[in-house]
Amino acid sequence: MSDQPTGRHSAREIVALVADDSTFAELPLSIRNPRPDGPLAWPGYDASRARAAERTGEQESVVCGTARIGGARAVLIAFEFGFLGGSLGQRTGDLLEAAYTYAREHRLPVVPLVATGGSRMQEGMLALTQLQRVARQSALTREAGLAQVAVVRDPTTGGGWATLGAGADVVLALPGAQVGFAGSRVRPADADPAAYTAEAQLAAGAVDAVVRPEELREALGRWLPLLTSPSGTPAPPPEPLGGSGGLPGTGWDAVRRARSPRRPRAAAYLDAYFTHRVAISGDRCGGTDPDGMLCGFGEHRGRTVAYAAQTGTATRPAGYRTAARLIRLADRLGIPVLTLVDTPGAANDAEAEREGAGAAIADLFVAVAGARTPVTSLVIGEGGSGGALALAAPGNTWATADSYFSVIAPELAAAILKRPPREVEPTADQLRIRPQDLVELGVIRGTVGP
Repeated sequence: MSDQPTGRHSAREIVALVADDSTFAELPLSIRNPRPDGPLAWPGYDASRARAAERTGEQESVVCGTARIGGARAVLIAFEFGFLGGSLGQRTGDLLEAAYTYAREHRLPVVPLVATGGSRMQEGMLALTQLQRVARQSALTREAGLAQVAVVRDPTTGGGWATLGAGADVVLALPGAQVGFAGSRVRPADADPAAYTAEAQLAAGAVDAVVRPEELREALGRWLPLLTSPSGTPAPPPEPLGGSGGLPGTGWDAVRRARSPRRPRAAAYLDAYFTHRVAISGDRCGGTDPDGMLCGFGEHRGRTVAYAAQTGTATRPAGYRTAARLIRLADRLGIPVLTLVDTPGAANDAEAEREGAGAAIADLFVAVAGARTPVTSLVIGEGGSGGALALAAPGNTWATADSYFSVIAPELAAAILKRPPREVEPTADQLRIRPQDLVELGVIRGTVGP
């Protein structure tokens, strides 16, 4: 993937890049007649707008319409950066509100194609308050259970990033695009410009993927059908991928099998379960956990299922927050969730504490407990204490034969009880952590496989 800045596309050009051929239809939206030189009577404002209109062929900084993308119909909001830097004014707010209203009335997802420098100075605070209008429309669209998938272009800064961009359910970005709340002319003089890029926002958990312009239509064509296919039927647990050795004979045998490097991990289960899938990335709080938690949406037997899957490593706070974000998004969209439990436990180093491990785990417990959409869980390896339980669905958790679930690892239990190392294996039996023990105790619903 190139790290070079992309060329700046006009509003019509970016629409042509993402929309299926000949499907874009501009919405017949009306805009207010401006006062002379705007609400602040800013000298020369009318002349600036006239020059912008002549240069771009547009009457405002956004173009709104409907189109099909990968066959899925959506409302598109395309910013024209050539029109006063894609800035937001009162008339921009009128167009945005009307576009979101149309989307709700016709039950369509919204795809903002953002390129803006922020609010329009010539309209002062009346321009800045348009962000509140945008936030309100976004909130109403969320409440209506409709998806918002933003594409942030070069540049996306200021309030446009903080509302239409970062506020979307899924955020895609063009490579090399300038993305950040602070624009290039207002950030500190010694600021590292690399921190204000699409790639930096991806690393910080604020962007889900960086996508080349020529791949946007395909990417949106995968996302939109998945996010617009609600279902009230629980996701079935995956079939086991491990060997046919039967259930473990002892507690320590269960631990040994779950820790085997040959045991299938989350990626293998997801590949087998889904026809295709797309991933979300980041907790929207500055963190990612790509090595510990995989989250996204996929197609299973013709319908959408969301997934949050631990990978067998100690899960970090950003991983728990990303999973909570995934579950809440799926809940709003009416999409069932599959979780795969596999961790020796939550990361417990000093950095994890500084990153808010306890609060992140608590938030995931609440997200699972409060979900109205059905959640199905499968323990595929280690189920280490509360760091694993946070991802497990109460009343609908299953387990494979090569897994265990325990209040604490047997070694740590023996240490806490002041038992010698030779007592670790008997302690594993006492904890009753085998899949069949968990079924008998009523902790899980059943085992999968023969």
